[in-house]
Amino acid sequence: MSAGKVLLGVLAGVAAGAVLGILFAPAKGSKTRRKISKKGEKMAEDLKEKFSDFVEDISEKFEDVKEKASDFAEQVKTKPAETKKT
Repeated sequence: MSAGKVLLGVLAGVAAGAVLGILFAPAKGSKTRRKISKKGEKMAEDLKEKFSDFVEDISEKFEDVKEKASDFAEQVKTKPAETKKT
């Protein structure tokens, strides 16, 4: 199971728990809706931040792999030239 799926599952569980907790708490409907809205906005912000971090991490890893592949390709190009000289 990938880390992304685990993170998504945890976030969905937290969101469902928060919504159910607010819905069953004794408060006026307008207050409950306001609480749900605020929680939803905060969770959306947190999710955006985590997604941004995830994309940044993947981008860094991609650049690293790309650099290693480029270095490897350069080594392969120079090997035949070295072999011909000897």
